[in-house]
Amino acid sequence: MPDTRAAGLPRTIGPAGKRLAAARLLVAVLWAGTLWALGYIAAPAAFAAVPSTVAGDVVASLLNRLGWVSLGCAALMLLLVRLSPDLDAVRGCSLNLLVLAMLACALVMWAGLQPAMAQLRELAGPSGVRASPHWTQFAVMHGVSQLFHVIESVLAAVLVLKSR
Repeated sequence: MPDTRAAGLPRTIGPAGKRLAAARLLVAVLWAGTLWALGYIAAPAAFAAVPSTVAGDVVASLLNRLGWVSLGCAALMLLLVRLSPDLDAVRGCSLNLLVLAMLACALVMWAGLQPAMAQLRELAGPSGVRASPHWTQFAVMHGVSQLFHVIESVLAAVLVLKSR
């Protein structure tokens, strides 16, 4: 059966195509919801409820898990986009670009900024990073990390809307 995506020809979407579209939306919502819940609910709540050194440990652990969720969701989304018969070439490409941009944000935070920030927190010792000479460097990294999280969160909203 020839691929009608590139030709722009009309196509009928069977039950399998509808299930793939539903799965695509579900993965997009899972990824976005995880980002939003952690970044805008769980992390601020942790810092409001317990001392910042404890909250930092908890949030760091959650962010590590978020990195794994992001990798899994990105891989699954790329596969679902590839297999979805309801997507034309342009829409499939735009979804792939969104997923790759979100993955890039996640990798910058997960593999780059978070380990460096953890090292600075460890160097600071039990008194915490705010009381250490590494505070300025940590604060800059934290700000950059927050910026990447906001960008990824906005891209996630677009991904959810475009995945429908």
